[in-house]
Amino acid sequence: MSDGPRSTKIVSRPPVAESMRRIEEAFAEAPTDTGGDDPHLPSAVEEPRAGPSEDAIRAAEALIFASGTPMTEKQLSEKLGPDVDVEAVLLTLKRRYQGGVLLMEAGGAWRFQTAPDLAGLFAEKRTEPKKLPRAALETLAVIAYHQPATRAEIEDIRGVSLARGSLDLLIEIGWVRPRGRRRSPGRPLTFGTTDAFLAHFGLSGLDSLPGKEDLKALGLLEGRAAADIEVPRPSDEPAPDEEPLSADGDGEGFFVDHLSDKDD
Repeated sequence: MSDGPRSTKIVSRPPVAESMRRIEEAFAEAPTDTGGDDPHLPSAVEEPRAGPSEDAIRAAEALIFASGTPMTEKQLSEKLGPDVDVEAVLLTLKRRYQGGVLLMEAGGAWRFQTAPDLAGLFAEKRTEPKKLPRAALETLAVIAYHQPATRAEIEDIRGVSLARGSLDLLIEIGWVRPRGRRRSPGRPLTFGTTDAFLAHFGLSGLDSLPGKEDLKALGLLEGRAAADIEVPRPSDEPAPDEEPLSADGDGEGFFVDHLSDKDD
């Protein structure tokens, strides 16, 4: 038997079949390691991080809204718990509040505030109350406790002449009003306090004015003065020698409109 040369049979593969085989082998040999316990190896598939829960968002919203001062992320974290991503919660709220109310960060703390372009809606105009001079305060006290009181009676109690401006000022601010005329020669005007006076000082009526014991407790009456003085109790009722102002030219409005006219 002769050992002649052997021939090798070469099997050719179609180009398309060969390409498919290589693709299959590449996928079959791909590593399936997702990183294991080594934190430096990236995971083959990273799951998307879940956003903050609606409960956490609502809770943070309520905390910031109710807080009297801006809240830091640390303060929010202490309230919401360690499992809540406070940064994500705040970013979500910031995206939601883009209208008339904004969630703003200042100095590392968060707060709600109105949009700057709406500032004009909250502008207030306040009239500063006039500071009453001492003479006007004394005049007011005399009228409050001795009403109805005439100009002469006010001067007699105070011991000095009544400056026209003191009485005019009290009438102008609405705390004192002409209330009648004495049935005496010259029929002088009598003055009393108004409802605006009671409202300003938080009094339900003239009977709520501080009495003698109240003034002593406040330190306004001491020693001999407290023993000698009697604090009158005024009334809204007309006095026996007082007649109400008439409506035809002798009313309260006439006097107020002619403050510059002297009337004794």
